[in-house]
Amino acid sequence: MEKIKVTAPASVANVACGYDIFGFALDLPSDELVLQKRNDSKLVIHDIKGAQLPTEPDQNVATVAIAALLNHLGSEQGFNLAIEKMIKPGSGLGSSASAAAAAVVAANVLMGSPLSKEDLVQFAMAGEIVASKKPHADNVSPSILGGFTVVRSVEPLDVFKIHHPKDLEVLIIFPDVEIKTAEARKLIGNQIPLDNARTQWGNVAGLVAGMINEDWNLISNSLQDVVAEPVRKYLIPGYDQVKEIVMAHDAIGFNISGSGPCMFAFFKGSGLASSAIPGIQKVYDQLSVKTFFHTSKINTEGTIVI
Repeated sequence: MEKIKVTAPASVANVACGYDIFGFALDLPSDELVLQKRNDSKLVIHDIKGAQLPTEPDQNVATVAIAALLNHLGSEQGFNLAIEKMIKPGSGLGSSASAAAAAVVAANVLMGSPLSKEDLVQFAMAGEIVASKKPHADNVSPSILGGFTVVRSVEPLDVFKIHHPKDLEVLIIFPDVEIKTAEARKLIGNQIPLDNARTQWGNVAGLVAGMINEDWNLISNSLQDVVAEPVRKYLIPGYDQVKEIVMAHDAIGFNISGSGPCMFAFFKGSGLASSAIPGIQKVYDQLSVKTFFHTSKINTEGTIVI
């Protein structure tokens, strides 16, 4: 194969209590990437639609991720890239991760698929360093693998998927304000009180067990965050009002998606998620903030060839 087109889904990271370790993939939106072999060793981005992103190969997450993969493979293969961004940068839906995920999956296929999808996560992480100045896998893992993923360790990398209820529905609320991941990370200190740590550890264990056992009460009780939400929610206009509305519409839980400004809510079954939208829309109409909504199941496929 000389040319390939792939699509990589948006993702929700942290998932309340799982700061930097939990993530899940969404059905929509998703980024598309066309990758074509060159006759030299250059990585050239010749087209980017949907966002203004750097085209220099050492500054774009997609080319940085491909370079890391090629270095591992000992290859000097060059590629042309065309990227169509459906996931807005700075939205909190893993925009940089989806681009890196699409890039490494496409390059791996064109190189004859020497590595598994699980192996590709570490190379996509190289692209994430460009975006957030720190290697983390909570967005790239679900974007590549699909499903609900857990990052047990970054060094060495250990990522796995867990079961989730098939009738779990997600509502994504996207107030159109930009929050830079690197800036949002600075709000979280290097130390947390022991009481908060115990609460967070308990919720992490509870959410994993709740997902695996399809225990909705345990999922709901565990979707609490005492580390990131208390300091990051003030970056998101209308946050507390939106939380009150979705919980009044029988949401299982609610929190920030990644570093924001997107937020997510879990619902049991279909239909309830959409019922919360009109009330949320009124909040943002009053704040004069343009807002978008997505309802989705958890995407189980991840990055795929199309």
